[in-house]
Amino acid sequence: AAVSELLGKVSAKYALVFFDANRAVKINDYLKSVDDSVFEFVGPLVTPEPGEKPLSIALREINDGLLDHTEG
Repeated sequence: AAVSELLGKVSAKYALVFFDANRAVKINDYLKSVDDSVFEFVGPLVTPEPGEKPLSIALREINDGLLDHTEG
């Protein structure tokens, strides 16, 4: 996804970075907990590509409109 497309989904580039980073942490926590059979985190909402990092997965979710973003 182009950065300009992603920026259209938030009010500022800093909001995008914060939104993406928070979601990536949740995806990473989920991926770590799968082996322990602890499912308190929501996994990826898109099918990850082989070797794809949580940050990239989160950006694809944002671009696909799968997450609701609220600024506080």
